[in-house]
Amino acid sequence: MEKHGLVIVHTGNGKGKTTAALGLAVRAWGDGFRVLILQFIKGGWKYGELKTIETLAAADGRIEIRQCGLGFTNTDAHEQAEHLQAAADALAMAREAITGGKYDLVILDEINYAVKFDLITEQQVLDLLACRPPELHVVLTGRDAAPKVIEQADLVTEMKEIKHPYTQGIKAQIGIEF
Repeated sequence: MEKHGLVIVHTGNGKGKTTAALGLAVRAWGDGFRVLILQFIKGGWKYGELKTIETLAAADGRIEIRQCGLGFTNTDAHEQAEHLQAAADALAMAREAITGGKYDLVILDEINYAVKFDLITEQQVLDLLACRPPELHVVLTGRDAAPKVIEQADLVTEMKEIKHPYTQGIKAQIGIEF
């Protein structure tokens, strides 16, 4: 079977973008792929997916997750500079992963948020996609995917919120939302 790498975007205001990407990572790992997940915004907290990926990685080292971000930003100038540096570092890691030939699937989790919050530019994301080898699969997640990124993608799924427990006063649940 000919391998044709895909650019996949999970976007929209509904829950499930990262969850879908992580499900794909587990499927790909199960099929022998080498997988890297770079989280552009998440950092500091111990999310459930970290434990899962660390367990899978211990089996054979073919899957890896890196928290590159510092969490969501605020307006403090000093903190914003730190977020900008973290995003630049994540972008450099992404470029190395995409061009290095070490992975079959690279997931750029919450990269769309990094663009939305002006931590990186839409053009920088397009440049990443332009240097992608044709056999490499790349997944981009986060709300408000840029129109040109959507145009470049082979598959775009928009998660649409119909109903969410938060609107009923139910706080985020461990194991479900994080």
